[in-house]
Amino acid sequence: MRSRAGLRFGFRLVFWRELRWLRRRYFLLALTTLVPLGLMALLIAIFSAGLATRLPIGVLDLDHSDLSRTVVRMVDATPDAAVDVHVGELAAGRQLIQSGQIYGLLMLPKDLQRDVFAGRRPEVVFFYNTQKMTSGNIVLRGVSNAVPTAAAGIRLSLRTEQGQPADVAQADLTPIPVQTNALFNPTLNYVHFLLAALLPSLLQIVIVTTSSYSAGMDIETNHRLRILRRLGGGLWPAVAGKLLPYTILYLVILLVSDSILFHFFDLPLRGSGTLLLFAGILFILACQLIGTVLALVLKPMASAVSIGSLLTAPAFGYMGVSFPRHGMNAFAYEWGEILPGTWYLMARIDQTIRGTPLDLSWKPVFVLCAIVTGLAALLGLLLETRRKQTDSGKRPALDTARETVP
Repeated sequence: MRSRAGLRFGFRLVFWRELRWLRRRYFLLALTTLVPLGLMALLIAIFSAGLATRLPIGVLDLDHSDLSRTVVRMVDATPDAAVDVHVGELAAGRQLIQSGQIYGLLMLPKDLQRDVFAGRRPEVVFFYNTQKMTSGNIVLRGVSNAVPTAAAGIRLSLRTEQGQPADVAQADLTPIPVQTNALFNPTLNYVHFLLAALLPSLLQIVIVTTSSYSAGMDIETNHRLRILRRLGGGLWPAVAGKLLPYTILYLVILLVSDSILFHFFDLPLRGSGTLLLFAGILFILACQLIGTVLALVLKPMASAVSIGSLLTAPAFGYMGVSFPRHGMNAFAYEWGEILPGTWYLMARIDQTIRGTPLDLSWKPVFVLCAIVTGLAALLGLLLETRRKQTDSGKRPALDTARETVP
């Protein structure tokens, strides 16, 4: 049985050997540092505004009345939409939407003012491209708020002119008032929910692919795998020494991105920072183990990297940020379930925007613990099985316990 001092020495030997490898292999160093930092900087620059405002729309005014001009001014005054162009026919507005010059077209019908003053309900139509879901919903929200407000103001003035008290007229117009309050992100700030979710999703792709690449350099051949095990003085010291330098590096990158979000973009931390940090460490370990298992199962190393990117690249769509997970089909839902990023994002939202109490916040952390434990057990089983297979065969003449780092 190996002594604890021997295990610690083997762990340190593999740990420092991995740091030397990282320093000398410029591609791996860039893949683990410059690439994620550069992509994160790009995402931060894109979403730094926080809110998408003053998106251009067009207007087709067929009435040319005082009321139609008032509606156009109210729509243009909303923070969501800006009246950018007036068109003379519907076909021209459609062409502008398809070309991307505007995000919507507001059509005010003929005799709008006459019908409103006569107590009728004219139909105001707004066209927008549903393929651009985010921008389309933003301009739709602005128009949907402005047009009913203008119509309600006209109806209220008509009732008061007929001698009806203002409070009674207001009650008749809105017999059941609805008060809507956004609980967790009232400003709809894209930094607080979209950027804060994109950064871990990006890091998940980087960790899995780079772990497959790094582990593949030692696992791809039995000779190097045997050297790694001997350097570490055993299976688990070798694995821990191999993974820990990257774990620290990824954790630093995650902390840097979170520091920017918390200090420069005022992302709230309404829950436990300790729980968030613990979930982040589990998330990184789970991603590393996924990449290592792929490198062990798939050969050559390029196949493991390709499958790792294929597994994690579309994962953001299955995390429930842009589309609710309960509305997904079974395939998409299960894909999101097996990836650690989904559970880390759940813990992240709970501790930042929602401020979920600790007694209700442990489920995603427990799931991450289970993923890490299961992957570690699978990795150990695969490595032990491979060791027995290689030890039962004839050892190559070049096998040696001393390694030269290329």
